[in-house]
Amino acid sequence: MSMCGIIGVVGASDALPILLEGLERLEYRGYDSAGVALVAPGRTWRARSADGTESVAHLEASCAAAPAGVGSGIGHTRWATHGAPGEHNAHPHVDCAGDIALIHNGIIENHAELAVDLRSRGHIFTSATDTEVLAHRIEELRKEGSDLLGSVRATLHEVRGAFALAVMDAHEPDVIIAARRISPLIVGTSTGATYLASDVPAILDRAERFFVVDDDQIVRLTPDGFSVTDLDGNPVTLRELDVDWDLETAQKGGFDDFMTKEMNEQPDALRATLLDRVNATGEITLDELSLTNEQIAHATKVVLVACGSSFHAAMVAKYAIERWARISVEVDIASEFRYRDPVVDNTTLVIGVSQSGETIDTIQALREAKSRGAMVVAVANVVDSSMAREADAVLYTRAGLEVCVASTKAVLAQVAALEVLALRLAQVRGVMSTTDIAARLAELQGVPELVARTLDRDDAVASIASALRDARDFFFLGRHVGFPVALEGALKLKEISYLHAEGYPAGELKHGPLALIEPGVVVVAIATDDELREKLLANIAEVKSRGATVVAVCSDGDSAVESVADYVAHVPRTDPLVSPLVDIVVLQQLAYHLARGRGLNVDRPRNLAKTVTVE
Repeated sequence: MSMCGIIGVVGASDALPILLEGLERLEYRGYDSAGVALVAPGRTWRARSADGTESVAHLEASCAAAPAGVGSGIGHTRWATHGAPGEHNAHPHVDCAGDIALIHNGIIENHAELAVDLRSRGHIFTSATDTEVLAHRIEELRKEGSDLLGSVRATLHEVRGAFALAVMDAHEPDVIIAARRISPLIVGTSTGATYLASDVPAILDRAERFFVVDDDQIVRLTPDGFSVTDLDGNPVTLRELDVDWDLETAQKGGFDDFMTKEMNEQPDALRATLLDRVNATGEITLDELSLTNEQIAHATKVVLVACGSSFHAAMVAKYAIERWARISVEVDIASEFRYRDPVVDNTTLVIGVSQSGETIDTIQALREAKSRGAMVVAVANVVDSSMAREADAVLYTRAGLEVCVASTKAVLAQVAALEVLALRLAQVRGVMSTTDIAARLAELQGVPELVARTLDRDDAVASIASALRDARDFFFLGRHVGFPVALEGALKLKEISYLHAEGYPAGELKHGPLALIEPGVVVVAIATDDELREKLLANIAEVKSRGATVVAVCSDGDSAVESVADYVAHVPRTDPLVSPLVDIVVLQQLAYHLARGRGLNVDRPRNLAKTVTVE
């Protein structure tokens, strides 16, 4: 879910250096802020830092005053999803008394309603996070006489959402209570000490054995080991993890590279993007909103501005917004927007899309739109980024930190977030029934599982890539939402394999590109839209008659496409407007295997940077 790093230890001779080293190793999971809590009998000591990429380093400096020789503690490095990445929002969070310390990776969907009840009981909140509510709820239950384990268990029965969390209390100083739902969590053991972490790297050289915590399991860690129950208190057994990785491999989750790791994180990234998007009254909500429903409803036009893969996500969104919200949509390359004297005013909704929220061309486009009176929405992955701060409304994609330069999970999360935004516009404008909106949301909620199934078919795509290892020219064709998918597939191939690749609307073949089709050229056809299949089959026939090798991405059971393509990559069948979320995955895999076949570093393609901050 939201990608944060967690570490904890009980029974060490000195917990602090273990926590700080673990946080350094977990910075690839997030670095907006970092913090530790050391728990001794009757006292919880806490230090936090929020200095971007230097958060952990600055945290180490602030720990000079830490109590010496404390053997138990927890630490956290954050990638923000609720609340800006300032020190007041950094973990660990504490209760009103300062005894309970808690760290959390995930999203608590019903945090707002839980907070209302707790405030009515006198609890004072000091952060804008969804996490802090857990510390106060556990405190409340402790007052009623429950021990720490019982208080955590009762709290988790009340919680909706995703979590990997660890809790300590100065009144039970040699105990950590940890639990997990969706977000990852492992436990490690060694003689005299027990550890927990979100990922193996944090405790790789400390623990001798590693165990995986599964969904809705609660672990009680002590210096002598751990015990595990389900949420109802029934004993369960953790499965042991066979770890023979070095540190670098461990940081990549056992994968060969970050691109593979991040592709495999896409189901969880999508779950995080789609979580907590509907309030108690059924209204689709944004993360930050200073626009009224009336302002949004009176918009006469939507303009999407973005660059690179974000631009392709915006193109997919155009189809969804126009179909569902019945409003005209323009899509602009952000670097061109402000130089064309755009026609926007206070009835125009301008949506900027950027993974980092710091893409200079997109920031400048939003500023230009705002200067002309337009309403501005930011869709970004980084909380409190420049775009988020300047926009009238914000929708965070929550994909977690993306290390590989070529975007994978971030662009999929953008497509999902933008389709949620399309449904929000439809809802506010009153052009879709409540039933239809619920049905579309349900389809989106089912996509993470479809993406997981698509990822499981990687061997088939690798086989296709192997057969194409000598090809040097690729044309990607699609119709409707298949067109931006084709563009994204071509971009991914160019970025990491350095092969010539172009993306086109399939109907444009006769308007020039067909002249380039000859034996040796590979045409990748996005053929998952049943309504447009006949037209795309005609395009496939055109290129095959001129000697092209055809790779088709098609839905399971589509025999018509299978009969004409040279190679077929199957994806689970889904609604056409949702299909880009599975189709893009196949094209990521194809680009990846072609690049690896050429011996290239997929994580660090030449000449490219992760975030473009100069025009």
